[in-house]
Order: sequence, then structure tokens, then C-alpha cells
Amino acid sequence: MREFAVPATSTVDDQENLTDAVWANAERFAGSVSFRRRADNGWMEVTARAFADQVMAVAKGLIAAGIERGDRIALLSKTRYEWTLLDYAIWAAGGSTVPIYETSSPEQVEWILSDSGAKAAVVETRAHRDMVQRLVDQRGEPASVWRIDPASSGSDPAAAIDELTALGAEISDDAVRERATAVGAEDLATLIYTSGTTGRPKGCEITHRNLLSVTRSAVTAFPGLMQPGSSVLLFLPLAHVFARIIQCCCVYARITLGHTSDVKNLAAELADFRPTFVLAVPRVFEKVYNSARQKAHARGKSRIFDTAVATAVEWSRSHDAGGAGLSLRAKHALFDQLIYSKLRAVLGGRCLAAVSGGAPLGERLGHFFRGIGLPVLEGYGLTETSAPATLNTERHVRIGTVGRPLPGMTIKIDDDGEVLIKSPGVLRRYWHNEQATEEAVTEGWFRTGDLGELDQDGFLRITGRKKEIIVTAAGKNISPAALEDRIRAHRLVSQCVVVGDKLPFIAALITLDAEALPAWNVERGKPTSNRAADLVDDEDLRAEVQHAVDDANQTVSTAETIRKFRILPIDLTEEGGQLTPTLKPKRAVIAEEFAAEIEELYRW
Repeated sequence: MREFAVPATSTVDDQENLTDAVWANAERFAGSVSFRRRADNGWMEVTARAFADQVMAVAKGLIAAGIERGDRIALLSKTRYEWTLLDYAIWAAGGSTVPIYETSSPEQVEWILSDSGAKAAVVETRAHRDMVQRLVDQRGEPASVWRIDPASSGSDPAAAIDELTALGAEISDDAVRERATAVGAEDLATLIYTSGTTGRPKGCEITHRNLLSVTRSAVTAFPGLMQPGSSVLLFLPLAHVFARIIQCCCVYARITLGHTSDVKNLAAELADFRPTFVLAVPRVFEKVYNSARQKAHARGKSRIFDTAVATAVEWSRSHDAGGAGLSLRAKHALFDQLIYSKLRAVLGGRCLAAVSGGAPLGERLGHFFRGIGLPVLEGYGLTETSAPATLNTERHVRIGTVGRPLPGMTIKIDDDGEVLIKSPGVLRRYWHNEQATEEAVTEGWFRTGDLGELDQDGFLRITGRKKEIIVTAAGKNISPAALEDRIRAHRLVSQCVVVGDKLPFIAALITLDAEALPAWNVERGKPTSNRAADLVDDEDLRAEVQHAVDDANQTVSTAETIRKFRILPIDLTEEGGQLTPTLKPKRAVIAEEFAAEIEELYRW
């Protein structure tokens, strides 16, 4: 058993809450730019004073609508400025926010609305409003439903922000101040429902103290990135705790925050906004790398690009072993002019670093991005820990790990390899589920369900998940995560799901990245119209995927190697029900949906 703790650098007083920063910023730094929000002609600046005024106005509307202290308000929307505005307005009115992914099914929405006892809901679109209103009517309990998007016709109600502002016109500023100051650190700030790879999602009670503690720890850990004048473009779902804590960090540390949900045009959005740091899941960085590689190979510059990649990786590794020599420094400087600067420009050209979570990035890509001047700092946390518990930082980095504990947090590896966390960010309890709370939290330690290793310097490496351990027919215990992550890093692969529980050997279901296929078709002289369904049995494609499988197999023992794989004709998606909103595979769903394909893998 190994344990590592980092002393706390701050505390949260009992009277504090998350809205304190909004009023303090407006009073002391009124003209500073808190947000840049997308407008028809570009980005429009929102000052600290303007944001505080809007929070005040919307909070008045919520109070006028009958929202009482402690009421839960559901918020179903893509990532956008109004999401953050409503979040802080709900807190200012004394309520707590219940985030719902905008891609959630009616069944998921119904469960969250019912289980949380939400008194009201704010949704994004007319379709969302119709769905939620129908569910509210079925419950037979009165609840207000407001819509964020502007009205599309004269018969539609006004947009939520305008409607609430008008509704609260007669409410005094003092009424909001009284509500806001009455909220303490131990009050519920948000009820976040876990993604639910199995079973129904559980509501995690996250308090103002939880979020404030983690916010302050994260800001302390990144003195160079998280400071006034920095900027970040948020494109991950705010319904997820990872994006939510960054939102809180930006407001607390006076970092200019922008929002976008247009991930299909993310490169253009980043180039336009020009953030100083970004946060993303590893798939985003994999796509940046794979896209650059494809373009270089298509232009006949594969040799120079591959050499540049090798140089970046070597340069990064050298920094862990005393520094680069003269020859390597010269090569690196040359490639910085030719290639690395262009890759940094993809993220806007001003980005100093990126923060990544949700899944491992992989050591090679980690070294590559550090080598081109864009370190990707991996971290680890869960909804139950109010986001990050560990992070690689500007001063403490070990590529291939998820970093060291943040200030005030302790990591312990239990006898069976499970990662345990003690932190002021650990949830208060699961909502209406004492049994789950007792199973997950023991004497202040949260049992993550993840397996890991902790080195002597406190750097944590996640090696798998307890509930996802595969036990083959021969009794061999195998964690699929490392194999899946390695294969998924290949440019042609979108998803990989390892199978083999109670079966003779390990196999895998693999899906293809639709964005990568056109370039591959051109490279191989195949019809550009070829899609995944046309290529599942293509010998050239299977050979390339086999290379990815062989590469992954080199990292494990013979008993753990993938002996057969099946390429699926479709991708696994959140919309299809096979992935959670954080893109984790729902293994039970996948096993049932592709039972025939799995059975075929084990026919001799």
C-alpha cells in the first residue's frame, strides 16, 4: 500500500460560496473582460460588471418565478455563454443546478428530472422544451420550463434570459444579495448525474465547498496558465464536471472564458478565439496529430513529417534525461520553423499548454506535443471528486502519468490496487442512495473503482478499472484499457472494445474514423466514396489495423494479446447509445448489440 499527500494551500470558510467571485470581480475589476461570447460579427466582450448585472437580473427572475433556497433547477443545453450565466444565477437565487447533457434520451431526462425533484428546467431548443414539458406534465407536478434559444415565431415564448429578466423587474437587488449571502459552503451547489456505463446514473451531491476547494487548488497548481489575462475556449459539455471546474476557475481567477459547441469547426473557432490554454479529451489531440500526418503524407512530405515527429519525441525525452544536445537542438529549431509552429497555430497560435482528461493520451503523443512546444498536461478525477484530484502541472510533469495530487488532496493505493482519494472535493453523498454512499466512501476515502500505481514522487498512473477486468476461460485477469487506448491512437481507428470475458482468448471490436477514411482511400488508390461498411473485409485496411493491434500487443504479456479482431461497419456513438457522453464504451450495451459479431470471433 502506498500513499502520497500534498498539503493544502487554502481553506474555504463556512460562509463562502461560488458567487462571491462574481460580486468581487464586478466591484474591484469592473472593466476586466470576463467573457467573450460569440456574436454575428465575431466575439463580443462581456466585462465583470456586465456579467454580475446579468447574473443579478436572471436571479431576480428565478426568485419571482417562485424558486426557493435549496430548489433544484435542471439545465439542459450545449456549451454556451448562457449556460454559465444561468449556473451562477441559480446559485445567486439560492438554488442548485442539475446539469443534463443535451444529447440525453427522453428516458434519461425523465429519470434525472424525477429523481432530482427539479422544480424548474431551462433548456436550449424548442424540441428540448417540448420534450421536457411533456415529461413535466406526465409527472403531474407543476414546474416552469424556459428555453434559451430566441423565439422562432411570434407565438413562441421569449428566450429564457429575456423572459427571466422581465419577470424579475420588480425584485430588488437586496433580495438577491440576501439569497446569495445566505448560501454557505456546505450548501448543495450542483447535483451531477454520473454518465452511467451500467445501470441508472447516480446523482452526486457536490457542495459549494467541494467546487471552491478544487478551484483554488487548481488555480494554485497553474500559476502560469490560470492568471488574469489568460483565456480559454470551452468546447467540452458543461454538463460534465471537467468543463464545469474550468468554468469556476475562470470566474475565480479572472480568466477570459469563451464558449463553443461547434466541434466540427473547432480548428476555425480556436484560430479565431486564440486561447492561451485549452482543455480537451485525448481524442481531440489524436485528431490534431492524425490530421497533420495525413496532410503531410498526401502532399508527399511524409519523410520530413515523420522525421519531425521523431525529433519532437526525442527532444521531449531528453528533457527528462539532462537536456538536449547541440545537434538535437539544431534539428528541433529547424523543424520548429517548418512544422511545429504550424501545428501550434491549429490551436490559435497563443496556446501555452493544454489540459487533458477522461482517458490516457499515451506517452508517445505526450512527448510529441511537449516536443512541439504544446505540453498536454494530463489529469485525473471523477464527478465524485469534483473533477481533478491529480494533475501534471507546469512545474511537476511526468509524461505517461496523470500527475500528482493537487494541494489538499491525498492518493492511496489499496491492497488490491484500487485508487482511493481523500480530498475536500469528495462528494457529500449520492442523492437518495445511502447504500451507494456507504460502499463508495469509507472514513473519508472515496473508492474510485480504478486501478493504479503510485511512484515514490507521488505521480499516479491509471492501469485499468476494477469492474472492467476481463477474466478469460483460463482464469487470466486482464485490464482492457491499455490495449484499447493504444489501438484507438491509430489514425484510422475511432473506437476499440476488447472482449473475452469467460472466453478462450482476448479479441476486439474496432470501428473506423470516418474523417480519416477519405485520405486513406486516396493513398491506397481506392474509391474515395468508400466508407466503413465498404471496407470491413478490405485486405489492405485489415493489414493496417493489424499493425495497430500488433503494436498494442507488444505492451502486454502473451496471454493478454488480442488474437482476433472484427471491424464493425458502423461507428460507436453517444447518439447510438453505445457510448456515454464522455465517450466511454457501454460494454453491456455493446456486447448485446454486437453479440453475433463477438460470437463469430470465437468460431474456429
